[in-house]
Amino acid sequence: MESRKLAVDGALEFTPEIFPDDRGLFVAPFQEAAFTEAAGQPLFRVAQSNHSRSRRGVVRGVHYTVTPPGTAKYVYCARGEAVDIVVDIRVGSPTFGRWDVVRMDQRDFRAMYFPVGVGHAFVALSDDTVMSYMLSSAYVARNELALQALDPELGLPIPTDIDPIMSERDRVAPTFAQAQAEGLLPDYDTCQRIERSENTT
Repeated sequence: MESRKLAVDGALEFTPEIFPDDRGLFVAPFQEAAFTEAAGQPLFRVAQSNHSRSRRGVVRGVHYTVTPPGTAKYVYCARGEAVDIVVDIRVGSPTFGRWDVVRMDQRDFRAMYFPVGVGHAFVALSDDTVMSYMLSSAYVARNELALQALDPELGLPIPTDIDPIMSERDRVAPTFAQAQAEGLLPDYDTCQRIERSENTT
């Protein structure tokens, strides 16, 4: 499995080896040894796994978790194709305000690691796009926040050949500047402490 550091501090991309044969293929999108080597720490204890299915043009995010408690994620595309985006919204981070993107599909089975406190968004590029997640904490609705994915200040790489399909929550989410002004963004040092704690338990 190959790994690559992304433009957001602590975020990683993984590309597994694929084993095709006349029956189909076999692939392991998560491999503990490769993750530990790339991240310098073991993966968090998995508290929940999620599965979403989206039609072409669906934009989910930018989503993040109030920190504390915070949530780290390991995500891959099990079917279809998507652009998956990590956004550094951690105040005090050396890469604050930056984003990076990974194209995910069922050909390469790339995966991404999202450290505690960053924002996550994706755009489905085909119908029946399935995204699979491992999370370090269980979903609690009151802890889940969103930023406006179409915010020009963020300048996320939302494809121009789609008509974005968004939930009402995501459509009315605050901009990056509004969330910062209201003190809604995670603190980098707090995120780092939580992540170290999660990855040593």
